[in-house]
Amino acid sequence: MSSSTHVPQAKKQKLEPKVIGTHNGTFHCDEALAVFLLRQTATYRDSDVKRTRDPAVLETCDIVVDVGAVYDESKNLFDHHQRGFTEVFGHGFETKLSSAGLVFKHFGKEVIANKTQLQVDDPKVTTLWLKMYKQFIEAIDGIDNGISQYPSDIKPKYISSTDLGSRVAALNPVWNQPSSPEIYDAQFAKASQLTGEEFLGKMHYYANAWLPARELLNAFIVSSKEIDPSGKILVFEQFLPWKEHLFDHEEEAKTPESEKAIYAVYPDDGGSWRVQAVPVSSESFDSRKALPDAWRGLRDDTLSAATGIEGCVFVHASGFIGGNKTKEGALRLAKAALEL
Repeated sequence: MSSSTHVPQAKKQKLEPKVIGTHNGTFHCDEALAVFLLRQTATYRDSDVKRTRDPAVLETCDIVVDVGAVYDESKNLFDHHQRGFTEVFGHGFETKLSSAGLVFKHFGKEVIANKTQLQVDDPKVTTLWLKMYKQFIEAIDGIDNGISQYPSDIKPKYISSTDLGSRVAALNPVWNQPSSPEIYDAQFAKASQLTGEEFLGKMHYYANAWLPARELLNAFIVSSKEIDPSGKILVFEQFLPWKEHLFDHEEEAKTPESEKAIYAVYPDDGGSWRVQAVPVSSESFDSRKALPDAWRGLRDDTLSAATGIEGCVFVHASGFIGGNKTKEGALRLAKAALEL
């Protein structure tokens, strides 16, 4: 086949982009994000969007989301409104999926791989895929499906209307403004872009800050064994957000209670070193073993005299954290606290 034959075909492909179908009228966060995510894939990158409820028109679309009352991956149909739909993300998640969750379940790894320049089968992609579902997509699924975040008998003490779903809803024309299919479509494009920017911002954080911290913590857990073979004291050579990653590591490693970390030692911004008690959970203010009561609220020379360790700076009144001028002093504080 001559090269001249290829040129018209290439031009034809450019003139006939894929078409994503979704419903017209009032739009919601889930299909706005679903469309954005599809446009981050190789197949649907330059796709047009057709907003309609006409089955005949939807039949002509290459993929349909949030309309049509059918979920069939083999036919590129991704609706969740039909009776009997119970699809969930899996991997321990039990929230029923919306169109955002459906698209993310099937296309999310490709989107993450494209944006992070990793291979789809890279374990980091799977880690980010699960993290993004937990921290971003699941809430959209739950809200769109009317799943309460709290038991129904609990009355909220305040109302929040700044979440992503509320901001998307606010882009719909209101009752006393002009509206038309063209206006709705233009506003939907803004909504899709808004959800996409939020998604990418969150994903970039997890890829470029959260994931490196996770990997660094795992390395520090190994190196800390050279300082404290028991594993009770973790030593970080630089500060990092460590709590969530530590609990994930212990859960994945099935660490026995008797071998879990008690104190973390790390440098602070001023050049001193901190000793922080590991909390009972990543969000808790209670510690597995707070610093000794006899040290709490003391500072400087008074604290050094009470501990017998030079260079002490402080111990918080609650005992959750303390400090010393040197790494060696902070380590001595942690070891002494373990023995008391």
